[in-house]
Amino acid sequence: MSGDSGIPVSPAETPAPQHSLRVGRVRLQHDGVLGTIKTLIEIVVVAIFVVTFVVQPSHILTGSMEPTLRVGDFLLVDKQSYAPGGWMDRALLPPQAIHRGDVVIFIYPVDPAKQLVKRVVGLPGDRLSMRAGHVFVNDLELREPYAFYSPGRKNHFRDDFPSLRDADPNVDPLWWVELRKLSLDGEIVVPTGDYFVLGDNRNDSEDSRYWGFVPRAAILGQPLVVDFSVRPVEGPWWQRLLNSLKDGWSSVRVVR
Repeated sequence: MSGDSGIPVSPAETPAPQHSLRVGRVRLQHDGVLGTIKTLIEIVVVAIFVVTFVVQPSHILTGSMEPTLRVGDFLLVDKQSYAPGGWMDRALLPPQAIHRGDVVIFIYPVDPAKQLVKRVVGLPGDRLSMRAGHVFVNDLELREPYAFYSPGRKNHFRDDFPSLRDADPNVDPLWWVELRKLSLDGEIVVPTGDYFVLGDNRNDSEDSRYWGFVPRAAILGQPLVVDFSVRPVEGPWWQRLLNSLKDGWSSVRVVR
């Protein structure tokens, strides 16, 4: 009788060695360095895919969209909402139509290296004008509960757009020339494939009034949520840190 009564195990059936890490009285099993590296690579690949095709982070640097978006807000932008994509993307997940009142992020027509966030107020074919700072589309005043009018001096170009009575030093020169051709009976018509955008902070926003229309192809996506916010605070460093964390997380909200 053989002294070895065990069942032989083939090399293929030999269990892979596992590594363990003791934390207090608990022993945690892990797959070693190679397993950890593999997991990290998978996380990085998923993160790159999400940032490239689904959402992207963005940061608000000016007050042109206050009070909807404030300086220091960090956004998550939905890149799939308006993305034209290829024919398969359009068949499986067709892009949403852009509606009047949508907040959008787009490539700045004057400087393609920059991206701006504004609100769409004029769609292709709309007849648009402003009177005393209020928007009129196709002869009807646009209801805009989000619009904010900070105190400021009367500005005919800004408030009675497209008024050509006074030139504004902030107007793009090429747009000023084109505007003189587009303006008819105190209004302009938004061309096919273009959009007219304004900042919610109407008296402190350089927008379509100052540099022109936004082409459909330049619109990148729609802000979804403010996921964090940083505000300037005073006091000792530890107090500034605690207040920043508290205010940052309390500012989380959906963008409308």
